[in-house]
Amino acid sequence: MSEVRFVNVSKEFEDDNKGKFTAVNDATFTIEDKEFMVFVGPSGCGKTTSLRMIAGLERQTSGDIYIGDRTVNKAHPKDRDIAMVFQDYALYPHMTIRENMSFGLKNLKRPKEEIEKKVSEAAQILSLENLLDRKPRELSGGQRQRVAVGRAIVRNPKVFLFDEPLSNLDAKLRVQMRMELSELHKRLGATIVYVTHDQVEAMTLGTRIVVMNQGEIQQIDTPEELYKNPKNMFVAGFIGSPPMNFVRGRLDGNIVQTVEHALVVPEDKLLKYAEYQGKEVVLGIRPEDVINIEHLPDAPAQNVIEPVIKIVEHLGSEFLVYFGIGEETIVGKISSDYHMEVFKKHQLYINMEKMTLFDPQTQMRIG
Repeated sequence: MSEVRFVNVSKEFEDDNKGKFTAVNDATFTIEDKEFMVFVGPSGCGKTTSLRMIAGLERQTSGDIYIGDRTVNKAHPKDRDIAMVFQDYALYPHMTIRENMSFGLKNLKRPKEEIEKKVSEAAQILSLENLLDRKPRELSGGQRQRVAVGRAIVRNPKVFLFDEPLSNLDAKLRVQMRMELSELHKRLGATIVYVTHDQVEAMTLGTRIVVMNQGEIQQIDTPEELYKNPKNMFVAGFIGSPPMNFVRGRLDGNIVQTVEHALVVPEDKLLKYAEYQGKEVVLGIRPEDVINIEHLPDAPAQNVIEPVIKIVEHLGSEFLVYFGIGEETIVGKISSDYHMEVFKKHQLYINMEKMTLFDPQTQMRIG
């Protein structure tokens, strides 16, 4: 089994300016065998520290880490049966691609025939067969990244660790490499732990995602659940591109009363919001649930607003339109089939069937 478990794991650092601070706080979770688990969050959230603790490059301050059925709290990195792919590829410039990929196996004193076989198999999987005798400087960024992955594959480890491996690539190549990594996971059936700050990358790659902020795990779930049912405002505002809109208001009967609009809550949602009657709430609406009324000619009159559009961003098949509700800027994702003019009023339908309510104090989802 290639399962990875954290049990009440914390990591503290000493900083000359901040003193002692907690990078990861009391984390408990399980990465299942053959799972593609992605850690995502803003810079400094603790995701890379978590990865480095799995690798043994950082020692946890407290708690237990398991790989398979054994604790690795004090195990040296080379004894953990893991392989790590770094952001900067970490290839030896004076070695050929073949030598780079075989270096780890030679250090383990594996037989020459075994090394040649594993390098050949990895090169075939990654389409590197014709590049094995070149040096890293002769390769593109994407090819170098494949070599770094190939060096990990030949080790046949229990767990693959990826530390923001695509961040140095251009946008088009990142999309291509995401597809290749996803296919590689299916082909190898391996346990992969992947760190990124890019939530699009997380959503497209992960079977499950760990969302972190300031050393705390905010939510662990599938991409679909994170998007549809975020546990709090941080997750709702971090997952999604563009992220969820937030509007402050008050729940009165079946109405969320904002500073400008009375938005009707569907009857089937009212029961779970009962304890917030007469109280302040935060209404969450995804950009795609802000719909041009021209696209819904039969839309009910309720929940139709008519704001002045401030900005229109053209994205080919769709527009991002920006407008204000009180002091808050709202973004809608609108089909480009319908013309949207800046500084003009347009009728937009707010799909309250897809709404989420949050507690403004705790920032947790209600219901």
